[in-house]
Amino acid sequence: MIILVVDDDVDDIQFFTDAIAEIDAHIECWRAFNGIEALKLLGSTDTRPDYIFLDLNMPRMDGRQCLRHLKNSPVFHAIPVFIYSTSKRPEDVEELTGIGAAAFIVKPNKFQRLKDEIAAVLKPGFAARQPQ
Repeated sequence: MIILVVDDDVDDIQFFTDAIAEIDAHIECWRAFNGIEALKLLGSTDTRPDYIFLDLNMPRMDGRQCLRHLKNSPVFHAIPVFIYSTSKRPEDVEELTGIGAAAFIVKPNKFQRLKDEIAAVLKPGFAARQPQ
């Protein structure tokens, strides 16, 4: 399994990849620091990630813009994209799930909670849910 995490915060990416490593050491984690880097990375290989975790607030190309590009692309539209953000504004959740996000995950500050959140969305039969 391959996961692409897109976030401009190096510490958040490290926190995320550490959680992935503890969930399953065989999961490969790709990293990008904004939407432009993510799209370049995706366009540079024939291999596709199984999931994308996308932060909202990033420089150059934010999560909204990146999600729109992904969901409008005939190549990338089927990849499940999870918004992974500090925001839990209902209008953000509504807008982004309307664009095509599979779910909206509020970044937890506890490591175990992050592992639980990620593990839940990686389980077969995951049902999209709203942030709590």
